[in-house]
Amino acid sequence: MPYATEENLTDLALKQWEACHSPRLRQIMQSLVKHLHGFVREVDLTEQEWLAAANWLARTGKLCTDKRHEFILSSDVLGVSMLVDAINHRFPTGATPSTVMGPFHIDGSPEMPMGADLAEGLDGELCFLVGTIRDLAGNPVAGAQMDIWQADADGMYESQLGMEEPFLRAIFHTGADGKYLIRTIAPPGYSIPMDGTVGDLLRETDISHFRPAHIHFLITAPGYATLITHLFKKDARYIDSDVVFGVKDKLIVEFKKQPAGKTPTGEISDKPFVVVNYDFVLSKSKR
Repeated sequence: MPYATEENLTDLALKQWEACHSPRLRQIMQSLVKHLHGFVREVDLTEQEWLAAANWLARTGKLCTDKRHEFILSSDVLGVSMLVDAINHRFPTGATPSTVMGPFHIDGSPEMPMGADLAEGLDGELCFLVGTIRDLAGNPVAGAQMDIWQADADGMYESQLGMEEPFLRAIFHTGADGKYLIRTIAPPGYSIPMDGTVGDLLRETDISHFRPAHIHFLITAPGYATLITHLFKKDARYIDSDVVFGVKDKLIVEFKKQPAGKTPTGEISDKPFVVVNYDFVLSKSKR
């Protein structure tokens, strides 16, 4: 093998990565090498900048836990997460669109019955999520699993609060009618975490670090494509400047104000509340 020079180094690296056992890994790594080398040449990267980037990545990794994923957050603000989502979830017309997972999903949420209070004991505006999970033909999807998580009234997630017990997250299952009914609180818009490496980077810019009010959903059902999505509050602040590019027209819904009185669960509320009515539409799995 010839010795490396500035002129031949990219070709040598591409040749080296031909040794991948998997054709797909070979394709990915050679493309990565090509684009990374092109980036370094284009910006004429200095050694100090390269070291700063390596240290930034190292610090980002140290921040990642099972409840917070700083690398996903970095992918989100770069628009990579939404691009990967768009490429991998080209759902047919009529299906509910997907959006980013975000850095705060936690596996193993507790199961709750329909109608249960996701936010029991928490302060915030009372909110009811009401609707049906159905297929493209309009048929209800029985036994669909809804994994839901959200921020509290202060815009904070479980991992940010250091909670040991599950907080504002749960799993629900639809019955034969495909309907769902969940009691919670209305989340506000909020800043993404600015206490880590992503925050350090954004403070070097004039980029808004806020997200509009939303609730997360991960919906699965046998025979159907997995749906990871949000419902965004109509006319919410930051709806047109979401730092992670996650807003889509069909995911913007009205958080409809209701006067004190009978709620969708049949109880009587002595305070006004909001109702979010939305039907999720699943497409058939291609596998």
